Amino acid sequence: MYQVKRKFRSEFVPIRNLQYHVQIWGQPSPDKTPLVMVHGWMDVAASYQFVVDAFKDDHYIIAPDWRGYGKTPSGNVDNYWFPDYMADLDFLLDHYSPDQPVNLVGHSLGGNVVMLYGGVRPERIRRLVNLEGFGLPATTPDMAPGRYAKWMDELKKLHRGEMDLKAYDAVSGVARRLMKTNPRLSQDKADWLAQHWAAENAEGKWTILGQPAHKVISAHLYQSEEVLELYRRLSMPVLAVEASDNSLDLWWKGKFTLEQYHERIKNVPNVEIGFIPDAGHMMHHDQPEVLAGLIERFIA
Repeated sequence: MYQVKRKFRSEFVPIRNLQYHVQIWGQPSPDKTPLVMVHGWMDVAASYQFVVDAFKDDHYIIAPDWRGYGKTPSGNVDNYWFPDYMADLDFLLDHYSPDQPVNLVGHSLGGNVVMLYGGVRPERIRRLVNLEGFGLPATTPDMAPGRYAKWMDELKKLHRGEMDLKAYDAVSGVARRLMKTNPRLSQDKADWLAQHWAAENAEGKWTILGQPAHKVISAHLYQSEEVLELYRRLSMPVLAVEASDNSLDLWWKGKFTLEQYHERIKNVPNVEIGFIPDAGHMMHHDQPEVLAGLIERFIA
């Protein structure tokens, strides 16, 4: 089992009628800029443990479980959309750092959220780190009828139970699933992470701590023009980190490429690119020491 170097504590914060679960490492101090780290799709805040352990400096770290993930309830909704994540983050910063800009890190879905949020509230962020929050392929208005139809069809599948997540007989099955998804993940880290990524239910099965409603497609088309306007308002220094594996090619098969992403982030006024060798999309699992070094150098 992976041996934790820095233990976290849990807090539950009232945010928009939800009791948000937040993991905290370190203690607040006048000489520390809060470091807020938000996770990606079908992930949890505990996923940052390996990076936190790899930091050389003592940070005050705030990492929430997004709504419907980990120990944060869903609010009994059957689909999710980006404005809710942005508003939740705004309320979270109101609670933990109302008067001081934070250093903000987001991975994947969380990376997309922090990039959008930073364009709305640039004054609240000292430095921003985007870990493979690439965005989505551009859309056109003629795609709207099909998108709405697919959204409604998937809602019906969800309510019929056809999108339920697989349950596992033991936590070891969850660990094997994590290692199958990410072959770079070591056994000790998988065993530790599985206990935070899933929980045992009343029937003795281990279920993933992510609501299946997260799998329902967004009803709204991705508006790349709106995204670029928000990117242009990112007045803080931005570090966009990429892994050596090209996840975009794997996911989109040419519909959205790394080159197209690079064209988009040219709209960010003060951006630099970071690179993690021998890593896939879950870079915070694959190369936590390298990633921790990149982040600390950037926010110093």
